[in-house]
Amino acid sequence: MTSAALRLLIADDHSVVRAGLRALLEGEADLEVIAEAGSGEDAVALALTLAPDLVLMDLRFGGTTHGIDGIEAVRRLAAEATGIPVVMLTSYSGRADVVRALEAGARGYVFKAGPPEELFRAVRSACAGGMGLAPGIVSDLFGQVEAPRPDLTQREREVVRLMADGHGNRAIAEILFLSEATVKTHLVRIYRKLGVENRAAAVSEAVRSGLLELTADG
Repeated sequence: MTSAALRLLIADDHSVVRAGLRALLEGEADLEVIAEAGSGEDAVALALTLAPDLVLMDLRFGGTTHGIDGIEAVRRLAAEATGIPVVMLTSYSGRADVVRALEAGARGYVFKAGPPEELFRAVRSACAGGMGLAPGIVSDLFGQVEAPRPDLTQREREVVRLMADGHGNRAIAEILFLSEATVKTHLVRIYRKLGVENRAAAVSEAVRSGLLELTADG
């Protein structure tokens, strides 16, 4: 591992899943697993103690019999103002789960059964300050942007959609043929109009309000 490796905490109630994730992640030169947690409570405690660069958090931890779920763990971390990004790792793809995770403060959402490259991309994107939504989730769950609303301009809705795709400011600027300064200006306006303070909350509010439409999964 290099000194620049991203330090990760894996939180899942299945030891086999944790072992598989560790082997997968540590096959990447820039990723390092520093600890594992088997419950939401342990995940919060370890994150506060070790201050990892990112937490990969199971969504449900086997239900209430295992204590708090992943979303409650994200809320507790957010309440501590740690600034540690969390990517939800799950087998579930319903609208409610995605929205709840983002509203709780998660910076990403990926499927356990998805391609490894989606996981790596989500981790790196979230650590870099972007959104860590796997491309498969975006393409499977997000429908077309609805008809123009008075809240956001067409360009602002395009910026929100690209944020949901996991793009950072530079990538958004390149895709839309804008300067980074212009993208930042759009973000300031988007945050103000949606009443939010960060990228994750902006995407969550856009989904909740219908600016980005989620389709049902099965």
